[in-house]
Amino acid sequence: MKKLMLAAIFLSGFATAQAGEADVTNARATNTGGDLWNFSVTVQHADEGWDHYADKWEVVAPDGTVLATRVLAHPHVDEQPFTRSKSGILIPPGIAEVTVRAGDNVHGIGGREITIKLEK
Repeated sequence: MKKLMLAAIFLSGFATAQAGEADVTNARATNTGGDLWNFSVTVQHADEGWDHYADKWEVVAPDGTVLATRVLAHPHVDEQPFTRSKSGILIPPGIAEVTVRAGDNVHGIGGREITIKLEK
């Protein structure tokens, strides 16, 4: 019985590690007037349920400042990849491109990022 429990613990840890980091596979920015933007971001992650899922994406300035965070409130186990949007994101004047990155509740921010040139 003890060996069976140890095997279950080991395999559960291995399964979590298999999900990996969250990748941004597509991102689009649309200027909605002035310095306000709408972002539509597609994330790919092997969500496993509440214990390991993609939980956010961020818009980041070239200097590393996080300009916006879109919290993903639940796992998307059966919806991969998935796209979520956020509007009203203020991009300060003079910023010509941003990076969009995603994170999960196990690894944090990581995986593939996409840089977008902002065109009004």
